[in-house]
Amino acid sequence: MGSQTQSHLPLIDFTNQNLKPGTKTWVSACQAMRSALEDQGGFLALYDRVNLETYDSVYSEMKNLFDLSIETKRRKTTEKPIFCYSGQRPGIPLYESVGIINPLSFQDCQNYTHVLWPQGNDRFCESVNSYAKQLLELDHIVKRMIFDSYGLEKKKYEYLLESTDYVLRGYKYRTPQVGESNVGVAPHSDTSLLTILNQKIEGLGVKLKDGEWFEVGASPSLYLVIGGDALMVWSNDRIPACEHRVIINSKTDRYSMGLLSYAAKIMEPQEELVDEEHPLCYKPFDHYGYLRFFLTEEAIKSNSRIKAFCGI
Repeated sequence: MGSQTQSHLPLIDFTNQNLKPGTKTWVSACQAMRSALEDQGGFLALYDRVNLETYDSVYSEMKNLFDLSIETKRRKTTEKPIFCYSGQRPGIPLYESVGIINPLSFQDCQNYTHVLWPQGNDRFCESVNSYAKQLLELDHIVKRMIFDSYGLEKKKYEYLLESTDYVLRGYKYRTPQVGESNVGVAPHSDTSLLTILNQKIEGLGVKLKDGEWFEVGASPSLYLVIGGDALMVWSNDRIPACEHRVIINSKTDRYSMGLLSYAAKIMEPQEELVDEEHPLCYKPFDHYGYLRFFLTEEAIKSNSRIKAFCGI
């Protein structure tokens, strides 16, 4: 079998050597994954192709980044919306995050580090670039499985990969002070197409279909794979955007990493996923337009930001 159930959130074993397109193991895993995505918006992935040296290094380097001064972290690293440093916000005081655009390019990693470390920081570049490249394989396999599970053409899958941008996000949650809430970040869905999360310390929770919260474990080989708002558009509402949160119960600061993918070109719901039972729900979708809309007053006041932006 390609999966097993863990407290209602399936675990797909990507370490299985038999998990190859066309095999019974692949078909079984595709079915389990599609069911999990349509029911819960996500699943757990057992994935061991990020080596421990890279894993430890990227977390160590992210800690060094967050130890920089607030003034340094706030330097502008990109013109694109929402990917610069975020932190020191009254509503979520425990939370900080940074986004590194196109971490698969060593040059782009260097460009990022030269903003924060004018003298450069090769170790940071190497760690981020290696981690993103090793985790990218999981992203590609998951997307291939989604396309296969819906019976979509391989060329459509290849087109999606060619028109995808990636961002590596680092997150830090400090421990709450006396009298502070231990909510690291309130329940929300991501703006991404797909998000792959790992955590050094537990705290990440996923809201299940029955309303219960599932607490994700912490391990170098355990990843939470969740659909974001853009995957909901792509799937024409078949896959909900996964609602998740972070609660801080540890006595030390909590760090986590996320590889997020975004549509670089205008995207529409897959025509094969539109039928009488699933009528068209969305207009053509400009992902970066959505990111610019996301923090506007209109978006914040809406019941669903993605539907307010491009819903029919």
